[in-house]
Amino acid sequence: MNNNAENNDVLRELCAVQPLAVLATDAGNGPYASLVAVAITPDLRQLYFATLRATRKWANLAGNHHVSLLIDNRSNQVTDFSRAAAATILGSAEELSGAELETGLTIFLNRHPHLAEFTASPSCALFRVQIASIYLVTRFQNVMEFHF
Repeated sequence: MNNNAENNDVLRELCAVQPLAVLATDAGNGPYASLVAVAITPDLRQLYFATLRATRKWANLAGNHHVSLLIDNRSNQVTDFSRAAAATILGSAEELSGAELETGLTIFLNRHPHLAEFTASPSCALFRVQIASIYLVTRFQNVMEFHF
C-alpha cells in the first residue's frame, strides 16, 4: 500500500468513526470553537451538523459562512505523538431548509439517531458544509492535502 492510499484510508476511517468535531467559526473579532456532532458523506465532500439558533456558532455562521473543523483520534497518551491522526476540514456552511433539510436530516440521524429529539426542535438548525479541502496530519508531522 502506498503512502497516498494509506493516508486516504486513515482519513476515511477517521471521518467514519469519529462522531464529534471541533467547529471553528468567525466571531467577528476572532475565531470561536465549538464541539459538534458530525456526519460526513462517504465521498468526503459534505459534512452535516446541528445547532440551536440561539447559539454563538449560529450567529457567527449568519455573518460568515466559512468554517474549519477538526476531527481527530487522540487518546491523550504519549503514543499520540506517533499514532494520532487529525483532519482539518475547510469549507462553507449553509443552513438547510425544505427538501435539502430532509435529505440532510436523514444523513445526520443515520449517524446520530440519539439526536432525533434535538433536531426535531423548531429552534434547531441543520447545516451542510461543502468541503473544499482537508489536511490530514499523521505521526505529528506528516501532512497530506485533499482538495475537492
